[in-house]
Amino acid sequence: MKRRTFLLNSASTAFGFQVVSSHVLRAAEGQNTPNNKIRIAAIGCGGRGGADLGAMAGEDIVALCDVDDRRAAGSFKKFPKAKRFKDFRKMYDAVGDQIDAVLVATPDHTHAVAIMGAIGRGKHVYSEKPLAHSVAEVRTLRAAALQKKVITQVGNQGHSSDHIRFFCELIWAGAIGQVSEVHAGCDAFKNVYCQIGKQIALQAEEHEVPEGLDWNQWLGPAAARAYQPAYLPFNWRGYSAFGSGCIGDWICHVLDPSYWALDLGMPTAIKADTKGYDPVKHKEFYPKGAKITYEFPAKGDRGPVKVVWYDGDYSIPRPDELKNEKRKVVGTGAVVVGDKGKIMHGSHGAGGCRIIPEAKMREFGKPDQKIPRVRGSHQNNWLEAVRNNQQADSPFEYGGALSEIGLLGMIAIQRSGVRLEWNDKAMKFTNDDAANKLVNPPYRAGWKI
Repeated sequence: MKRRTFLLNSASTAFGFQVVSSHVLRAAEGQNTPNNKIRIAAIGCGGRGGADLGAMAGEDIVALCDVDDRRAAGSFKKFPKAKRFKDFRKMYDAVGDQIDAVLVATPDHTHAVAIMGAIGRGKHVYSEKPLAHSVAEVRTLRAAALQKKVITQVGNQGHSSDHIRFFCELIWAGAIGQVSEVHAGCDAFKNVYCQIGKQIALQAEEHEVPEGLDWNQWLGPAAARAYQPAYLPFNWRGYSAFGSGCIGDWICHVLDPSYWALDLGMPTAIKADTKGYDPVKHKEFYPKGAKITYEFPAKGDRGPVKVVWYDGDYSIPRPDELKNEKRKVVGTGAVVVGDKGKIMHGSHGAGGCRIIPEAKMREFGKPDQKIPRVRGSHQNNWLEAVRNNQQADSPFEYGGALSEIGLLGMIAIQRSGVRLEWNDKAMKFTNDDAANKLVNPPYRAGWKI
């Protein structure tokens, strides 16, 4: 079956299962909340969690769990009737029978343990991206979601946009011919992702844990360490113990269009080049710049595809077509190279997608519309999927695979300069034992997925 045919079929049929939502079952039994509202518990209520809750505010927000009262203050105020918790395990014990679905928007390193608590109880899950903090965690979550037949969504919001569908339709219509390369990257938040400059201060300084923060619970399955204000509330993304760096944060947004349109699957080899980074000295940090080359094998009626990721001090190369038009290359987005032309687009679902140069875009016009458009937000797409017993737009099988690509890139960074050969089915590198140790890193005592 061709990828485009697969995508246009019923998602639940395509993945080989039929979900039966607890929300639907309650409706059949006459037990639903007023106005058919979905009962939601949220874990991680500030930042992205607060934004996601805002998009779900019309539902019944039953419980809010956050380890930091300061960070969650806005959500606590917005949903005063919701029960409050700091430990999601206690929350599940207390209100597990009162909820249908769970939002998880914690730092990356606690996604998996929070999500498995929900899936194990048969709850539907919306998770911020990346889905988890290790390849092994992602595989476990994907398998559990299928086994429990819950409705899931990864928070790569652009997947519900019109732009990404327009991009796919351009590719499928042959607008730039056979695609052989994708140059993708992100130039945002450089000072967040690279925290190497704080290494000495982290080793020398001691700080009291702020009132309202449960530091032990924030650490979750990560190895014990002293509290540092440098980690919170945002910069944990630049520390490998907690976050997945720039590539983990952004590849689910930026590579999503090509991943969908080209049915990329998983790479067979990855190699990272870095700037300002020593894999031994800086193993807990993200580099000043990363250039990561992925090799995707031929599949179906397309040839092999090389994907190159650029961030920090590396930039997406400027195509000649843009030089001739005196235009800048996109900072966060991608240039997709075919044998008949190129497409440039931005992030979050190929925003601003255009064939370059502009004259070729005008010449080609608009492709036939093949993919149904999503009404409303990405969060709403998940809510409606739960309400109507359908698969959401970016389930763990899809968004989780995208997350894996970013996590493989993180491993390549920590093995900088080594071309790693990846056996996806076996979930192991065939030529590097040190890299394999990073596929499934251990939890500290007292935690398990």
